[in-house]
Amino acid sequence: MDPILDKARAGQNVLEKIANAIPGFKGYREKELRRDTDRLQREHLSSLLEECKRGLNEVSAAATRGGDLDVINDVETARKRLDKVVARIRYADRGYSGFFDAVKVDEAALGRIYEFDLSLLDGVDAARVAAQDVAAAPAERRKEALQALIARVDALDARLADREAILSGVR
Repeated sequence: MDPILDKARAGQNVLEKIANAIPGFKGYREKELRRDTDRLQREHLSSLLEECKRGLNEVSAAATRGGDLDVINDVETARKRLDKVVARIRYADRGYSGFFDAVKVDEAALGRIYEFDLSLLDGVDAARVAAQDVAAAPAERRKEALQALIARVDALDARLADREAILSGVR
């Protein structure tokens, strides 16, 4: 069901397994495992998106040598939007709620966040394919490929607003 979460559960040491027998502690521990595996998943997704910028650097260098200012502007736009989405994924709220916080995050919401973050992989993969298309595109089609990449990154950015809504209890 949740391969990363199952692997984290299986990796618990004997002391952690004994502590899980304490009433109330197992639920607390389960929340922490969900938060930790969610953070690992988001870190993985953000590093995949970071790789997209390498290809953009090569396109930017080629456009600079060729004096193609339109492409350079689009590359910079794509790079800035990628940076924004990478930061939103990497530093997204972990679902922590303190004792006196107005909005409490329950285990069901953490489960939905974990599933949501796993579903972001499709958007990340689409952005990676679009970035590869930019790098492989001939010069006359590069602007079009960059616009497609920007659209993919913007769609991923819009999905991240849904994640914030789940954590705030709106959804």
